[in-house]
Amino acid sequence: MADSLWQSDLLDLGAYLARTGYTGPLEPSLDTLRGLHAAHLESIPFENLDIVLGRGVPLDLPSLQAKLIASERGGYCYEHNLLFAAALEKIGFSVSGLGARVRMAAGLLRPVTHSLLRVDIEGTAWITDVGFGAACPLAPLPLRAGAPVERGGRTFELAHVGDPENEWILHGPSLDSDGKPIDLYGFNATPVFAVDFTVYNQYTSTHPRSPFTGRVVAQKPGVGRRLQLIGDELTTEEADGRHEKRRVPAEEVPSVLRTEFGIVLDAADAKRVVEFQRVAATGGR
Repeated sequence: MADSLWQSDLLDLGAYLARTGYTGPLEPSLDTLRGLHAAHLESIPFENLDIVLGRGVPLDLPSLQAKLIASERGGYCYEHNLLFAAALEKIGFSVSGLGARVRMAAGLLRPVTHSLLRVDIEGTAWITDVGFGAACPLAPLPLRAGAPVERGGRTFELAHVGDPENEWILHGPSLDSDGKPIDLYGFNATPVFAVDFTVYNQYTSTHPRSPFTGRVVAQKPGVGRRLQLIGDELTTEEADGRHEKRRVPAEEVPSVLRTEFGIVLDAADAKRVVEFQRVAATGGR
């Protein structure tokens, strides 16, 4: 595909569909987008383990396929949304990239460290994002203020901020026990490209102030429940709002990754993750 923006010419679409379990239609329609979004979220976890293991996060499509598809691992926002963009483009969707500033109810001005996608279908713009961890929207949203989308008991909605034509905020349920709507992230509707994600990725995967460089992170949004392992704390949130938190000892982390998130590490990587957790627990690296 000569005009590919998202390396879709390199994508094995059949392998991606098998990995996600999607068996629905493949025409570039809203129903297809919704089905692919849901299948991706249910099948591929959010995780930062390659950063913890000291490998970095390559974003070329062959690396993404080898990791998220062939090795049945997960990834974080750039990995998820670049792979998803390639799949959507391969099917025939018109896909643009966007960059976002994470808010999560904080009053700080943060750098652009998150990615999401815009998909245009029959003259209507939709926002789709499969890479925001446990707080990920569970379905695509129309790029329109005051158009809430509810799935699995959780509601997400876009709102204008500043320039009414260009600046947006995504509202969604918090990850705290009250589950009240908060500002999840803000984004500008100006398109960005895969090369921009590479620059953002360099900061996010290496900077000491990044939330992904000093602790294990694994998350799954799920319609029925949300799961997140942050450092040594595992949080489970059911659709009815019930929360459970427990500390996970370092030696149990590989089994929790396997049973709760579907992330299977080989013996060498499991040992390194346990060692990392033990050091992190002491406040050192």
